[in-house]
Amino acid sequence: MRRQDNGNVAPLSLAAAVFVVLLLAAATAGCTGTERQDDGKVVVAVTIPPEQEFVERVGGDHVRVILLVPPGADPHTYEPPPGVLADVAEADMYAAVGSGIEFELAWKEKIAALNPEMRIVDCSRGIDLISTGEGGHPGTDPHIWVSPRNAKVMVENIREGLAEVDPANADDYRRNADAYLKELDALDAEIAGALAESGAKKVMVYHSSWAYLARDYGFTEVPIEDEGKEPSPQRIEHLIEQAKEEHFGVIFASPEHSTRNAEVIADEIGGTVVLVSPLAKDYLENMRHVASAFAGSGRS
Repeated sequence: MRRQDNGNVAPLSLAAAVFVVLLLAAATAGCTGTERQDDGKVVVAVTIPPEQEFVERVGGDHVRVILLVPPGADPHTYEPPPGVLADVAEADMYAAVGSGIEFELAWKEKIAALNPEMRIVDCSRGIDLISTGEGGHPGTDPHIWVSPRNAKVMVENIREGLAEVDPANADDYRRNADAYLKELDALDAEIAGALAESGAKKVMVYHSSWAYLARDYGFTEVPIEDEGKEPSPQRIEHLIEQAKEEHFGVIFASPEHSTRNAEVIADEIGGTVVLVSPLAKDYLENMRHVASAFAGSGRS
């Protein structure tokens, strides 16, 4: 710590103090092993709840998952408490989304510093990313997981990472991944059929979370936000006119974001607001719900 002119010791800034605590926790765990649960499981940190399902389905009884961004939190803005980051000091692997999600842009290097031996898996490897100017990672839409076709790639990346960290159980990881991939194949076919049959070609959403789903299944999302920012009154007025002209009856929002502007537009067009989350942990069931909601909106 530094000294003030009067000779007293000045406190560290809050951010510096937190980071010192976390580094000490990491060093203690690494040197003594006393912080690690003695259950023999591979400890895997993940950023968002859908990844938690992916890791648990592939890893089975061999893994224990640390979730960094909890249900209901917005990974664009969330800051984890020190206790959660301290838990990462014992992780064998971090399954990062890898596509430019703001949480990882802010915290990935700090997380890596807590445990230099941790295997970091880029779950976006092999996915064709969508260009966009949104948020803190211009050029990339981070929401890769919302398409089951991308989810299959993420699952394979996770399987490879687990096999590298824990080669003794690689066969189990392969069997588990193959079983889950079959379920994702079935989900893929189900969503494709539902959206094609509905004829829905456009959905109006508050936050632009669904571009990968839209690309893979043949529809367009119309976001209320303006490149991740709150819409201006002029934009809201324009969207109200568009919704009226194109006969939108449903405005989609998510529980992780404010619904105020979605409700304003819905009120003006005599429509309704329907909540759909891109971040629910029960991935298969959630994506069925999302596809059904989009198909039911019937906007062609």
